[in-house]
Amino acid sequence: MRAVRFHAAKDIRVEDVPEPSGKLAADDVLIAPFVTGICGTDLHEYLAGPIVTPVEPHIYTGVTNPQILGHEFSAKVLAVGDAVSHIAAGDRISVQPLLSPRNDYYGKRGLYHLSPSMGCVGLSWAWGGMAEKAVVKDYNAQPIPDGITDEQAAMIEPAAVALYGVDRGGVTAGSTVLVSGAGPIGALTVLAAKAAGAAVIIVSEPNPNRRRIIKEIAPYAHVIDPAGGNILTAVADLTEEGVGVDVALECVGLEVSLNTCVQAVRRQGKVVQVGLHMKPASIDAMLWALKDITVEATWCYPTQIWPRIARMIAAGIFPVEKVITARIDAKDVVEKGFEALLDPAGEHLKILVTT
Repeated sequence: MRAVRFHAAKDIRVEDVPEPSGKLAADDVLIAPFVTGICGTDLHEYLAGPIVTPVEPHIYTGVTNPQILGHEFSAKVLAVGDAVSHIAAGDRISVQPLLSPRNDYYGKRGLYHLSPSMGCVGLSWAWGGMAEKAVVKDYNAQPIPDGITDEQAAMIEPAAVALYGVDRGGVTAGSTVLVSGAGPIGALTVLAAKAAGAAVIIVSEPNPNRRRIIKEIAPYAHVIDPAGGNILTAVADLTEEGVGVDVALECVGLEVSLNTCVQAVRRQGKVVQVGLHMKPASIDAMLWALKDITVEATWCYPTQIWPRIARMIAAGIFPVEKVITARIDAKDVVEKGFEALLDPAGEHLKILVTT
């Protein structure tokens, strides 16, 4: 079968690999992926990996590179193991890709995303979404309602990252919000904040193409170029008595973005770290204290969030499909996928791949 596999930095290949074979374990699900999104994590692997893909056998899954990529995807169920009862052959699913023990400290508390042994389909598992077939565990296979499309179902995984940040920030009806960064997660965070009831949404984004896209998909947002305009002045102009936003969501993973969020939030407001920092950031801890703020940090998402997002999409209040800017075949995954997303002058946010 055809599969997109990561071998090393700048070495992603479309290869013919053996299909899953043998009897399924009792909790296994055999699936045929529909579409798969290229994630920022995939891009980091392509540029500088292996980072999270395993060179040595993974502590939980035991696998090593080369790795079939793809952890944002939807699929059709082909067969299920004897102990699987919540889905059946022919059902459509969205894949919740995190894999972790059910019986360690975090697993016993339902905090599966916090297990130090956690693996991920498409990053540290024998299978991934960028292949014609895959095997996942029963808890990875999340059924989806008829009211959402295969593409929307593939977008639930990145949408979960965004919605978790909005949840941690306590965004509610009438909130004022700053979203720093309008990449794929930032754009989804804007949509999630709107779904949560935010009344004023300000977006800081230096890339002109991303500013154009966010204006198209979220015309209610106030979109500002931080290089060409004073973001703090804009925040003051758009908030009551100029106090600052209730919640600032940092979706870039850069020191300057984090510090801007701290400056933009009102006293006793919340800053949520959604983007992943690749190096330590210098912060003004005294300003944090003077403003009496809360700083929240997020990692992945609670795995139980899938049905909620599916309902939001089906209800039309979380239009995740708006973030999709291209659809490509797996044969073009490097040139029209990875390289297109890494182009500084590029025009894409989320690209979906079909195998």
